Amino acid sequence: MTMTKNNSHLQQRHAVVTGASRGIGAAIARQLAQAGAQLTLIGRSREGLDNIAAELQADTRVHIEAVDVTDNAGVQAAIQRAEQALGPIHILVNNAGQAISQTFDKTDFALWQAMIDINLTGTYICTHAALPSMLKAAATGTPGRIIHIASTAGLQGYAYVSAYTAAKHGVIGLTKALALELARKNITVNALCPGYTETDIVQTAIGNIVAKTGKTAQQARDTLASGNPQQRLVQPEEIAQAVIWLCSPGSGAINGQAIAIDGGELAG
Repeated sequence: MTMTKNNSHLQQRHAVVTGASRGIGAAIARQLAQAGAQLTLIGRSREGLDNIAAELQADTRVHIEAVDVTDNAGVQAAIQRAEQALGPIHILVNNAGQAISQTFDKTDFALWQAMIDINLTGTYICTHAALPSMLKAAATGTPGRIIHIASTAGLQGYAYVSAYTAAKHGVIGLTKALALELARKNITVNALCPGYTETDIVQTAIGNIVAKTGKTAQQARDTLASGNPQQRLVQPEEIAQAVIWLCSPGSGAINGQAIAIDGGELAG
């Protein structure tokens, strides 16, 4: 599918997106491509990455890396290859994540560690790997943007996802600390915090509700949407649009923020 670029303010910028093969990550990749960015897409599914790359490469340069964000050495090597392919990195979107629901008493160490690894440590690994390239680019005058896709679970507690909630709170803490550290180095660091969003994670949650309560899929979906004052699920494209805004020239003063995209859920 060929896209028409409606904005080219990210022309010649190199953007790295993790968890890019589907859902929010794919939506972000599409919006960045429309804005003119060149893309490195990271994910575990080579097939999924190939599909999104095939969709976008008619409009921009696309490099893919099939690697798990919890693999420190693998990510370091992937970032080096990305820089060789497309040049210095200007934008990093840490989107890869996973949520598994379980009561705390049944949250064993393996589940706890898995949630911390992919949601928090993976964010650290990718940022740590990309930052040297971003600092070099920023020092020559091209501003850098680090954007973490966190969750409203990073801003408040949710029952039955204690490990995920703890990890996302950690992502918010990392966002604030790194924003202060990089504030005078031409790089901003922010987090976007979606509520329940139309993704595979929500489909899994719906399946769990159906299995545990006997509700229909629509009733389970309505249960998740009921926490949003707009009575709907957030759409991946809405999060992608917020990413584009944070990458725009006029967003330079937005730094260290955790921005909820939740239809007003946390407003009360």
